[in-house]
Amino acid sequence: MRILQYLALCAAALIGGAAQAQVSVKIGVMNDMSGLYADLSGPGAVAAARMAVEDFGAEKKGIKVEIVSADHQNKPDVGSNIVRTWIDVDKVDAIVDVPTSSVALAVNDVVRDKNKVFLVSGAASSDLTGPKCSPNTVHWTYDTWALANGTGKAIVKTGGSSWFFITADYAFGHALERDTAAVVEANGGKVVGKVRVPLNTSDFSSFLLQAQGSKAKIIGLANAGGDTINSIKQAAEFGIVKGGQNLAGLLVFISDVHALGLPTAQGLILTEAFYWDRNDESRAFAKRFAPQYKGNMPTMVQAGVYSAVLHYLKAVEALKSASDGKAVIAKMKDLPTDDPLFGKGTIRADGRKLHDMYLFEVKKPEESKAPWDYYKLRATIPAAEAFRPLKEGNCPLVSG
Repeated sequence: MRILQYLALCAAALIGGAAQAQVSVKIGVMNDMSGLYADLSGPGAVAAARMAVEDFGAEKKGIKVEIVSADHQNKPDVGSNIVRTWIDVDKVDAIVDVPTSSVALAVNDVVRDKNKVFLVSGAASSDLTGPKCSPNTVHWTYDTWALANGTGKAIVKTGGSSWFFITADYAFGHALERDTAAVVEANGGKVVGKVRVPLNTSDFSSFLLQAQGSKAKIIGLANAGGDTINSIKQAAEFGIVKGGQNLAGLLVFISDVHALGLPTAQGLILTEAFYWDRNDESRAFAKRFAPQYKGNMPTMVQAGVYSAVLHYLKAVEALKSASDGKAVIAKMKDLPTDDPLFGKGTIRADGRKLHDMYLFEVKKPEESKAPWDYYKLRATIPAAEAFRPLKEGNCPLVSG
């Protein structure tokens, strides 16, 4: 009898230990699900997050992962309220993606105050690793400094000496204009004018006429998604490029090129962190991703969600907990990053994820051999050069 009792106690202890070893994680993917950024982020980012959980093998490793999603409608107050509810009521541990820098900056404050994790893939403002850096945030995929020093520098060095900016009138656009203008002027160019445009504008005619009237060699589009698509389409209708001026799409996604079509988008120079057709690993990922999202190839934002969630889960596994956001981010910084889409890299003290960036040119229609075969590589920008030097960001987390 005593032996049976002993065995029963042992079994209970083993069961209890197994239950105790189970780590529960809830991840909230928040972005624009239905508006001008839906194709570059949206439901595709949710699909990418689920793929990361599956590829990590979370269940086999004793980690129970639940993914929830929401549409922030590109409004900071909406995004902040969703995140507060997620954390306080729904017990969400990590917020992922969040395009629209004004929303991301607001969420950044909430997540820091609540000591959870913020993995930014969609937002671009370099302030997230500068004055607004947080011990609870990693800026994963790209930022305005990287875009400016990729696309902006390349265009100035090939003769684009005078610029006029058409800028989305919120935090992202302001940061992209600021960072690109700094690059233009540092390389001997000149900014001759700028105009601020409300988010989600359908008619760019008056703004394009101002740019045309400036006689600037380059019209810098400091916007994204649907705004970029509309401004490029309408610039073609005005014959701006035929008239001798050139467009610089400072943030162009493959989803934008797809929407524009190669006859309109051909020749655009752009900077990306990821291209689906770059290597065998990216092609394999894209082949699995496409059926889950309207047959589309993944954007760099969606790929960044996958990569960030994968690394986050590695940190949770190492800590055997997701409860302390600062501890999880610290572990993410300790662990070298390594995944099939972004390769090997690191996360700096300011929360900047370091990896190579790529300067692409959009192919001419006759150069494209298959659907979504849109880019040709002009240059690889090494990780050490792709992002703003640590000492220049004014991040409070960086000593000295």
